Amino acid sequence: MIELILVGSFLVLVFLGMPIAFSMGLSAVIAILYASGAHALNPAAGVMYASLSSETLLAIPFFILAGVIMELTGISTRLVELADRCVGHRKSGLALTAIIAALLFAAISGSGPATVAALGAVLIPALVKHGYSKRHAASLLASAGGMGIVIPPSIAFIVFAVVASDHERVSISRLFMAGVVPGILMGLAFYLVARFLPRQFESLRDTAGENLSRGAARLGAVPASTTGHDRQSASGSPQGDHATEGIITLEDTVDPDADVGRRTDRASLREILQAFLRAIPGLLVPVIILGGIYGGIFTPTESAAVACVYALLVGLVVTRDLRLADVLKVFTTAGVQSSRIMIIVAAASLYAYVITSNRIAARVSESLLSLTTNVILLILLINVILLIAGMFLDAVSAFYLLVPLLVPVLLELGMDITTIGVMMTINLALGLVTPPVGVNLLVAGSIAKISYAEATRGVWPFLGAGLVVLMLVTFIPQLSNWLPDLLGV
Repeated sequence: MIELILVGSFLVLVFLGMPIAFSMGLSAVIAILYASGAHALNPAAGVMYASLSSETLLAIPFFILAGVIMELTGISTRLVELADRCVGHRKSGLALTAIIAALLFAAISGSGPATVAALGAVLIPALVKHGYSKRHAASLLASAGGMGIVIPPSIAFIVFAVVASDHERVSISRLFMAGVVPGILMGLAFYLVARFLPRQFESLRDTAGENLSRGAARLGAVPASTTGHDRQSASGSPQGDHATEGIITLEDTVDPDADVGRRTDRASLREILQAFLRAIPGLLVPVIILGGIYGGIFTPTESAAVACVYALLVGLVVTRDLRLADVLKVFTTAGVQSSRIMIIVAAASLYAYVITSNRIAARVSESLLSLTTNVILLILLINVILLIAGMFLDAVSAFYLLVPLLVPVLLELGMDITTIGVMMTINLALGLVTPPVGVNLLVAGSIAKISYAEATRGVWPFLGAGLVVLMLVTFIPQLSNWLPDLLGV
């Protein structure tokens, strides 16, 4: 009965419009009162405080701060320029440019919506001028942005490692490396879809590269950095508050000399080298973070702090796109985003405490395993559950809700913890572009100036490609484990 009280009260509160964080916390309190009475609430504060005092979770605000700083230093335009110089001359080269730029920026921000916001202002206008419909341009950027929570460093992987440690320990370093191959496979799948997208016209390469700052000016503004796993803030509704809060202008982040989409011939080695040199400040971020971790120089949490210092130096000294007057705004933005996540973590930890202390997870596990002895069917069923959850929940909430319930089942079925982490994260990445919420679609649609319904019409081929990659990762564990095993992490 307590299962019905816990889940039922949570769903009722969500449908009444209460934010996810408060819905989880209040439903947990209701379940505790029903099961044990008011005296059982005594440990609640301790449970919530303990969840927030984790040293591992300290990496989250640092990575968020680094991402916010890098967004304001023009790094996104430099990455787009580099990708365009390398592959822009190929057939569907602009689509490939968008995907490569998304992969590179994801390794800086670790955020799906932030990747879409930073790159969309440059690439969506260029894609439209190049002949793609607005809905296909928006859905391509939205889908590519979903790689932000799969490509390391990923805040989603940090949260999974913390929550899953009650069942089987897995290092953040291993999860980071496990996301590389699946992330690249997602990029390849999206590019194959983009090659076959219908275009309104085919001969605008020579005119598609107008000054993109004008296009950015017409768009006005894009959403500021959001955490790559956020579907819903602690103080908002399931319609994606992160996609519409915190507006930053583009005049300091869009390169007025960018010529994305104009190239018809292969760039010279000199041009590629120039673009590479301009992009070095951004390219060094994942090198510093991952190289420091796997070189044994610092921990993931320390690497996040180092990334913040480096990002500040780049913005203030190297690119000089970040002014001292902007620093307070940067810290305020990062602080607000971090607090949203931590409120969710605190409330979700209490919800998870109710699940484990009342053996709800064990009963759910027994029920699922009793449905069928067919392992493949059970794994597919769990994927469906994760996909549905991803339509409505951010990754933090989803992990705290579902990891205690589903990880024991998947371990019992013989899956390793690394594959489980990557599989669950890809499910939630696809949720970023899946209606009815799909926060990446909200961001991309606002940049393209089309309705959410119109953006949704173009996303289905990309969702199909993402599902193919999900099935490959689910049933071929080597895709997730090969690189971590090779590196010995």
